[in-house]
Amino acid sequence: MKTLRTPDDRFKNLPGFPFAPHYVDVNGLRMHYVDEGKGDPILCVHGEPSWAYLYRKMVPILAHEHRVVAPDLVGFGRSDKPAERSDYTYALHHDALVAFIKAVDLRRITLVCQDWGGLLGLPIAVEMPERFARLVIMNTGLPTGDPPQGAAAQASAAAFLAWRTFATRSNDLPVGFVIKGATKTPLSPEVIAAYDAPFPDASYKAGAIAFPLLVPISPDAEAAPVMKRTREALKNWTKPALAMFSDGDPITAGGDEFFRRLIPSAKDEPEITIPGAGHFLQEDKGEEIAEHIRQFLARRPVS
Repeated sequence: MKTLRTPDDRFKNLPGFPFAPHYVDVNGLRMHYVDEGKGDPILCVHGEPSWAYLYRKMVPILAHEHRVVAPDLVGFGRSDKPAERSDYTYALHHDALVAFIKAVDLRRITLVCQDWGGLLGLPIAVEMPERFARLVIMNTGLPTGDPPQGAAAQASAAAFLAWRTFATRSNDLPVGFVIKGATKTPLSPEVIAAYDAPFPDASYKAGAIAFPLLVPISPDAEAAPVMKRTREALKNWTKPALAMFSDGDPITAGGDEFFRRLIPSAKDEPEITIPGAGHFLQEDKGEEIAEHIRQFLARRPVS
């Protein structure tokens, strides 16, 4: 497998991102992660086509009392990037994140997941429950590829398919432009450039272009059985779980209600909606979200 590694100078002087890089080798690939603070880990998993930079507003707040670990998924950020779209499978991402958790030896984890962070993190949490203590679920889903039921689900599916078509028809996905278009807060040119930083040219973007194709849109998709198993397992999840979605994301609209119905412990938490935020709610309202998470951890301590 041919891999690419973004030059370090692409990550110099990024606005609001003073964190030292950390690296670990997993399954023959180097993964980068932010590691700030001490205590039980908060594992922040990003989605498509962002990277750990998305969590920069949340890290300082949460790291006052906890250890915050934010990895770059394979193909993103400072992590290695397989060069061919065909290299990217659900199994590649899943196995790399599992190997990362084991290599860094994370335990008593609070998972904070959004977008693909949920499609990867939630299955891993139910597969390795001995390592996970809490779930914070934001703007994500567990799509099984079955036809959407109801008007809201059909609208969300249509929004996703439009994005999927746009992404897969692109030979040079405009990553910063995509982030800008899925937030409600105006982004400065410097912040947009920071989201573009991992990708010096189109050859580095195979993972970003491949990710939308890995979301199950039919029951025979590679990840569909995993999503179904995860749904079933979460019906019996009794550890604390907080579903916290934005009010301005057409792709995941209604997902908070889905998770509150699915997960028994999620029913015990406040119904929190983040106002004025788009798909990338961490970018729009990172400080507000971090405060909600801080309060959640305080009222649901790990014994």
